[in-house]
Formats: sequence, C-alpha cells, structure tokens
Amino acid sequence: MADRLDNTLRFHQTALNVRAYRQQVIASNIANADTPNYKARDVDFREALNGALGGKTTGLPLATTSTRHLAGSGENVLDASLKYRTEEQGAIDGNTVSMDVERSAFAENSVQYQASVTFINGLLRSMQQAIQGQ
Repeated sequence: MADRLDNTLRFHQTALNVRAYRQQVIASNIANADTPNYKARDVDFREALNGALGGKTTGLPLATTSTRHLAGSGENVLDASLKYRTEEQGAIDGNTVSMDVERSAFAENSVQYQASVTFINGLLRSMQQAIQGQ
C-alpha cells in the first residue's frame, strides 16, 4: 500500500514540476512579447511527463577531458520537450508571441496545476482519515 501511495505521489509531483516549468516558459513568452524576432515556445506536456516518468534524458553526452570529471546525463527532459509555437499571425518585427494564445495557455495551465494540487490534498486527506479510522 505504501508503494502505491508513493508511486501516486511521485507521479503527481512530476506532473506538478512539468506544469511549473510550462508556466515559466509561457511567462517568458509574455515577457518577450515586444522583443523583435522572439519566437514563442511551449512545452509538450505529454512528452515531457512521459520522459520525466521514464527517467529518460536526451541529447549528447557531456565530453569529459579528465578522469575527475563527473559523468553527465545529457540534456534535461523538460528542455528537450520545449517546442516552438506555430505562428498564427506574423508580426513585422518577426515576433511570434500572440498575447491571446499566451494568456489562454497560462490560465489553462494554472487551472490544471491547481487541479493536481487539489487531487493530492484529497488523496492525503483520505489517507489520514483511513489511518485515524474515520
């Protein structure tokens, strides 16, 4: 039972980490809405979550030139799932940020993050009630 609870909480912790990372990427897009030639990016949530749960890393291994160097595991899974958004309407300055799209994605991601937190709270509350015998 403890393994099942641990696995469930680990899944939700990983999902929350991916959601938090996506929120940072979207906030970066919003912050760069007036930056010439800035290309809007987003995280493929499913790909990032699957990669993080599988413990996968992508990218080239780090080069070591000394025996004292630590072995690196390559690029972060979350960075690997970072994609460019498709351009909806081009701007003269080359910027691809659409504030409507960014606000919508930011709000949707916030709601999904809060839903995960609420689910975790409910899970922990029911476990506490079971332990207390209520």
